[in-house]
This record gives sequence, C-alpha cells and structure tokens, in this order.
Amino acid sequence: METGEEFGPWLARQLKLAGKTQAELADELKLTRAAVSAWITGRSTPRPTVMTDIARALGTDVGTVHTRTTDTQAGLPITWYHRPGYPDGGRELGNAAAFAFDADVQVLARETCQNSLDERLRDNGRPVRVRYTLHELTGETLEAFREAILWNDLFPHYSAVSEGAGKQKVGRVVDAGVRDMYEKGRLVLLRIDDYNASGLIGDDYEDGKFAAVVRRQLESLKSSSGAGGSYGLGKATLWATSALGLVLINSTLSVPHEGRTERRLIGRLELPWREVDGQQYAGPAWFGRPDPDSPGAQVARSWWADEETAARLHLTREGDEPGTSFLVVGAHDVASLEENGADGDDEPVEEDGQEDTRDITRMHSRLVQALGRDFWAAMIGGGGRAPLLEVSVRTLRNGEVVVPEEQVDPSDMQPSRTRALRAYLEGTTVERLTEAGQVAVRTVPLRLPLSGGARGTQGTHQAVLLVTEAEDKDGSKNRVHSLRGNRMTVRSATVPSLPVGTNPFQAVLLAGEAAGESAPFAVEAEEFLRAAEPPEHDRWGQTEELTLRWSPSAYRRINLLTTEVNKAVKELVAARPKRGDRAGGEVLRKALTVKAKVKAKKPAGPVVPVLDALDASVGEGGEWQIVAEVSIPRGDEITPMVPVAQLDVRSGGRPRLDWAELVAVEGCEVEDGVLRFTPGTRRAKFRGSTDVGSHPVRTTLTRLVVELRAGKGE
Repeated sequence: METGEEFGPWLARQLKLAGKTQAELADELKLTRAAVSAWITGRSTPRPTVMTDIARALGTDVGTVHTRTTDTQAGLPITWYHRPGYPDGGRELGNAAAFAFDADVQVLARETCQNSLDERLRDNGRPVRVRYTLHELTGETLEAFREAILWNDLFPHYSAVSEGAGKQKVGRVVDAGVRDMYEKGRLVLLRIDDYNASGLIGDDYEDGKFAAVVRRQLESLKSSSGAGGSYGLGKATLWATSALGLVLINSTLSVPHEGRTERRLIGRLELPWREVDGQQYAGPAWFGRPDPDSPGAQVARSWWADEETAARLHLTREGDEPGTSFLVVGAHDVASLEENGADGDDEPVEEDGQEDTRDITRMHSRLVQALGRDFWAAMIGGGGRAPLLEVSVRTLRNGEVVVPEEQVDPSDMQPSRTRALRAYLEGTTVERLTEAGQVAVRTVPLRLPLSGGARGTQGTHQAVLLVTEAEDKDGSKNRVHSLRGNRMTVRSATVPSLPVGTNPFQAVLLAGEAAGESAPFAVEAEEFLRAAEPPEHDRWGQTEELTLRWSPSAYRRINLLTTEVNKAVKELVAARPKRGDRAGGEVLRKALTVKAKVKAKKPAGPVVPVLDALDASVGEGGEWQIVAEVSIPRGDEITPMVPVAQLDVRSGGRPRLDWAELVAVEGCEVEDGVLRFTPGTRRAKFRGSTDVGSHPVRTTLTRLVVELRAGKGE
C-alpha cells in the first residue's frame, strides 16, 4: 500500500482545510485535546479504530487517512483564484515576458528541453528523459477535460477578454483560441514530461524552484553552473505557445515538501486585465486549493492530487521518478506559417483555405527537427559516459496513436557531428585528417578577462575544436556548432574565406564545462560565456550582464576566440587530401567509362548574384564591420546589386543602417553604393562599415542582417 506523509503534518493541514480546530476535533472524537496535540506533534499516532472516527470527522474514507497520499475533499474544494485588479488602477494587458519569444513549438522545445537538462539529477549518472506528447481532444474527451478544469468558471473571463480583443494583441490571440475550440470542436494539448529531474521543489511562496516557475517572472534558480538558462524567461514560452494562456503542472519532487513527493498539482492562467460582473482582475489566475492561511482563504496554492484527478487532467506520470509534467492547453504553432510559405504545395490547409496552426502531425515533425538540431550533442555518450539526455515525441488523438513515439536519434539527424563528438569522448581523435571518417582535434584559447573592468587576463581556457568530413544529412556544410556545459547548441556559424576546393566539413567547438573537467578555467569560462548569451541563448556576444560584470570590451575576447577557431579549422581542412586522391580512385577511373558532361547553357537574361558568406564584427567606434563573399551564376550579363544593412528585431520592420564605407575587394567595383561585377567572374568579395550615426540603439546590443538587393535596393 502506498503511504504518504507523516500523520501529524497531514492531519494539521486537513484541519486547516476543513476549518476545524484541534479542540473541535477532540470534542467530535470524545477525546482530550492533549491526545490530538500529540498526534499533530508526532509524539503518538491514533489507534486503527480511532482512524475510522477521524475519517468520519473529516468527511473522507478510512483509506485516505491510512495512506495520506492526498488531501481530503472537505472544506475547501479545488477552484480558480483570479488576482484582483490593482487598487491604483494599473492594468497589464498580457505577460510581457511571453513577448520575448514567438508562439513556436520549436522555440518551446529549445527552452523546455534546456530547462530539463539544467534540472537533471547528476548523482546517479543517468540522463534526463524528456517526452513531448501532442494530444488532440474532440467530442466527449474534450467535454470531460473542460469539466475537469472547471471551464464554466473560466468562460466569463474568456468572454470578457474576447469583447476587448480588438484593442490589444493578447486578447486577439485568446479570442482566436476559444473560437477555434468551439468552431472546430477540438483542443490541442502539448505535454512535456521530464524524468530524473529535480521537480518543482520548494514552498508555494518562499524562494525555490516552485515559486520561481509558478509565482514569479524573471527569476532563474538553476541547479548547476553549466545551466543553459539564466534570465528566467524560458518558462514564458509555455504560456506563449498556449492560445488560451493556460498551463497545468504536475510535479514529482526529488526533495519532499510537506512530507510528500508525488502529484503536486497547480495550474496557471495568463490573461490580460479584464472586468467580469463588475469586478476587475489584474491578469493571472491559479488553479488549486484555497490556502486557509491567505486572507479570506482565497489564494489558490498547489495541492496533492489523487491518481483519478491527475488522469482527468491528462497529467498522469509514469512511475515515481522525480520530474515535472507541463501541459500546454490550446497549443498552436503560429511561427510555422512562415515555414509553410516556403514549402509551396506542402502547406497544411483547412477547408476554408486558411493555414492550420494546430496541425498535430506538422507540429510533431517540427518538434523532432528542433530537438535534433539543438540537442544532438546532449544525446551522445561514449568513453564510459552516458548521454545527458534522451528525448522522444509522440502524437495522439483522443488517446489513440496518430504518430507513434519517435526517439530522436542524433546519429540520424546530425551524423558528422555525432561522429566527431563520440570520437572525442572515446579518445579516437587524430591530430590531422588523412582519410575519410577521421575526426581531428585542436585546442583553441579563450583568454578570460578580469572582472570589474580591471585590465589583464584571469586565465586562458582551452576550448576543444573537432573537425570531420560532412555528410548529406548534416544540412548546411562548413559550419561550426558551439556548445558549453549542457551541450545545447548555442551558436552555429559558417567559416568564412575558405580556400577554393575545400572538401565539405563539419566542426564542433566544446567550450566551458563541455571541454571536460580537466580543461583549465572551465568553470570560469562557463560563467563568462553564459553571461554573453541573450535570452534566446543562440549566440555569444555583447550583453548588458557582460558589460556590468566584466567590461564594455569583454565581448572582444569572444571575437578573438572566433578568429582562432576559424583559423584552426582552415589549417585542419587544408591538410586534408582531396576526395579524388583517395585510395582506389585511379582503379575506379580506369574501370568506368564516363560520358563527357554536357556544358550547361548560359541563361538568356541577366543573372542575379547571391550573398554566400558573411563575417561581421563590431569595430572600436561601435560600427558594424563586414567582409562578404558573393557567388555569381554563369551568365553573360550580371545584375548590379546593392548591399543593404539592417538590424534584426523580434517584431516589426528592420531598421536600415547607412554605410560609412563600401570597398570592393575582388571581382567587383563599387559605384555610389552599387556593386557592379566583372563579366565572367563567378565569385566576388567586398567589405564595409556602417555609419554609427544611423544606429538607433547601441551596436553591441543588436544583431546585423545584410542583404543583396537588385536595382536601387528599395
């Protein structure tokens, strides 16, 4: 029989929930108050016959009193608590943290899987297991779920938001989510389960992981120095991906709370300010049991649910392994529309001609793609070391399998990089590439600055660079994937200015704790690089934290690291034999008769050059400095092109920057800001510097986008 917490703390909480005092319980049981006090303090426990009387007094069954795996249902039932409007009249029309990310299941996968990696229990040496489940509900299954979340209590709040939907963005998203559920008769749930993780430990209100996720914004309490997250923003992707702004949570704790570990449930709703039945509400709401210690017993806190309740809320976990399940209610994938536009006839389209942002099979595919792209390295083991991560995706409809569970396989999605990292872990790397399938290794220095703006170097961290031959499944070739402690891909960049004829390759940079325990200054490098990442954790560069903790020029150490990496890559690939010189090549050439290749016809009209590679850095004056390479199709007439520099922004139009200087390097000329290419040339190169006066914000806090446009560049 499953047993829960100690009898004393459990009974004390049940009395609070039922609104009873120890004296009142003693009177009902016809015992002394001292006897009840002894149970509460743990000095004694009641006899089995008295347990029956206690169950009757609390309005529950004897089994609940004996096992104590859940609270009784007496007194204060599970309900929704909506935060009242602010007395000063302030209004919040949505959670600003959610606007840091797009409603994109690939962004959700990156942020949530990163969080699971950060919370992995390390002492047992096992990986954290993460499963993504897409589940479409229709018909009776949908009705049963709406009843479980007390939808009738929520509906007036959604109606109030829909009435004001035309005035603000969050309201429009919520209104569309509610209409889709009613008009299409469906609701998509996206559940993220992790196992062998810490779980949401800690008190409901005091400092701890539970409060950081459920109660607070912009708070990050990570378990290790190699954690990927640092801003406390990643959790906002859960609510951003819900068109209804609703997420339910079930956590199995690695450290007991109130003597319990299993089925700690809570729900959080993110809606904008609203007015319902003359009462104003600030925005968020919580789904839980009213806290008897709060004013009027109105604030909802987490509760210990029974198995039946967890099942009705689609939050049943497998086994008792610690970790957390997040259920995104009304999941949608708006960012897939941009990808659909590039796919042509493969777009998922509904009968009315509108793209379906809730297509569960497409969402499944995009989740697998993102997890394999961003976390391939964490899924690799070798040399007696287990992987850090195992991850899978499955798709259901009303409990029936639509797409079987798919284990993400890094060797299938990233074969070359997988080979490189596994060779490093198993100690089978070489110093130089001399034949196919080898992995070359080189250390690259990262000179760490002194904190507080002091001049000098704290120490030199030796990052590890791996280079191997590229394969077709790798996607874009000649790139460096940069990782640190939790082995999530932080940066993916092309190596510029490669010699003509270089064989395709893939490179991996292991920095910080990813370089290994023996790497000098690994912990310090981990801290430095973590501070150099923006909320998206997709690059290393200047950030406000880097400036405050080190200096405004600290980012230059990262630029120097990039320079050293590109230099080392070129040295390693330059030493490789050309593919045509491999053993057996001459024998094959003699054995085969190859027809002469028909010369391709030149295009009749003008050809359009394409920007092929870009290397950018920030100059000492705050300007962007670029060196760009252009590939030119074969043709007699080449269209003149205008380089356009813009700042990348999360939403809205990209601000355009002026050029302070544009200089032709080879294969072209610059006339009044226009590139004119030498007839017959196939490649060209130019460099440029932006005009700082045209920058709307400080350069070190921006990202640069460069395009080639025909004509006048409009």
